[in-house]
Amino acid sequence: MLNLNGITVRLGGRTILDRATAALPGRSRIGLIGRNGAGKSTLMKVMMGFIDPDEGRLDMPRATRIGYIAQEAPDGQTTPIDLVLAADTERAALLHESETCQDMDRFGEIHERLMAIDAYSAPARAARILVGLGFDEAMQNQPLSTYSGGWKMRAALAALLFSEPDLLLLDEPSNHLDLEATLWLENFLKNYPAMMVVISHERDLLNNVVDNILHLENGKTTLYTGGYDSFERQRAERLAQMAAAKASQDAQRAKLQDYIARNSARASTAKQAQSRQKALARMQPIASLVEDPSLSFDFPNPEEMKPPLVTMDMAAVGYEADKPILKKLNLRLDPDDRVALLGRNGNGKTTLARLLAAQLPTMEGEVHAPSKLKVGYFTQYQVEELDGDDTPLEHMTRQMQGASQAAVRAQLGRFGFSGARATQQVGNLSGGERARLALALITREAPHLLILDEPTNHLDVDTREALVQALNSFSGAVVLVSHDRHMLELAADRLVLVDNGTAKDFSGSIDDYTDMILGRKPAKSAEAPKGQQKGQKQASSPKQKAMKGGNRW
Repeated sequence: MLNLNGITVRLGGRTILDRATAALPGRSRIGLIGRNGAGKSTLMKVMMGFIDPDEGRLDMPRATRIGYIAQEAPDGQTTPIDLVLAADTERAALLHESETCQDMDRFGEIHERLMAIDAYSAPARAARILVGLGFDEAMQNQPLSTYSGGWKMRAALAALLFSEPDLLLLDEPSNHLDLEATLWLENFLKNYPAMMVVISHERDLLNNVVDNILHLENGKTTLYTGGYDSFERQRAERLAQMAAAKASQDAQRAKLQDYIARNSARASTAKQAQSRQKALARMQPIASLVEDPSLSFDFPNPEEMKPPLVTMDMAAVGYEADKPILKKLNLRLDPDDRVALLGRNGNGKTTLARLLAAQLPTMEGEVHAPSKLKVGYFTQYQVEELDGDDTPLEHMTRQMQGASQAAVRAQLGRFGFSGARATQQVGNLSGGERARLALALITREAPHLLILDEPTNHLDVDTREALVQALNSFSGAVVLVSHDRHMLELAADRLVLVDNGTAKDFSGSIDDYTDMILGRKPAKSAEAPKGQQKGQKQASSPKQKAMKGGNRW
């Protein structure tokens, strides 16, 4: 059992958590959710012991081993496999002691304990976790100093999972993962044997892994049983009840105010009016629901263009001469295509996206596209490179040179930056707000082709849903690289697998691909199904049909 008892945290003069209270069942799997900036990471830092509450307390059983990923990524000459094995500190200490132990009785105790904790199978278990997170055998034995920050964080995640703490704390664990590693992680967490609290915006993970949702809003916490879909239903019912209660209270308030106005001046009714005035003062107002502009996405639709948009004829692309990353590319994109690029990180998804965006030249073969084709290409690098001292208005004004202020503000307004929001410094915006600004910038010219490389990082669940709706309303072509399976199911109707140095249409669905990655079914052919012509759409998923009334995209 983990109890939050009236926890209040104030940072920088602002109240982040306001008497947050919840009783979290022992061995439960808690999904901690809330809008960007709601205080989820702050609450998790309280659980870690990094922040002491200004008021209230956190209660948990004594000797609880708490596990989390440190903010600084591991580095140096240590290899991923050694880092993971070292995470089991008891095993490491016993093995070290056994190397110098002279006391045969103590040596026997050490051996018995090593057997009890299954220490000798540890290398195999550690390797399985690393493989699941994308490290093949060769990568497991390379120094961490040779890896990027994202891969170092994967190694740190592997070490945390291997250590099996009593309370596992995960803050956006899939942010550094591709779809394949995300699927593996979700499957691993389903079978985790102890208590878990995970901050995540992955709807599938929140549906398939957790058994309770802890919702953080306005500094307060509400616990819901079940996964994310169950939470949405319960919360919708609660909000409907609140709306009805507010309407009833507003009517009652108006009635009291009318009586007071008509009867305060009369001696015969002054006391009754005074009594009603006191009742009115005691009435606790029910807050009205305020529309959140951060849920605003509205991509400008492009001018019509005849198909095809892009064709590739035995094209090859790479970064070094005579060393193509991808070759024998024979792909076609049409104006209404919705394509998801599948494949593990490092297989070339981003390389293919950059080829489509004309950021890389072909090394062999040909790529054909109309001279008037406009492409909007989103990457996380664009988010990170935004000037923090400038405002969204200044950023957009520079990019839309010659455009009127009305046109500049209209483009910003499509993405929730209306009024004063357009003049905030970018450095004061949340990660999700900066991502929305980057999307506003790349779509300023109404592109015919929108390429989004991991657009959901830093976006909460509601904002991701708004992005899906905007993509489905966009009349141009879309190419998606994402580890968010829910988004791929709803926004893509054609799958392209980037693997073995090339890219081909994948004949199955996202569920088929998931089964293939998790080894539940044999690998499907990456060729288009029989009878499916070049450029023809695959059948929509059940989720897509539900959103679109059963119509094809």
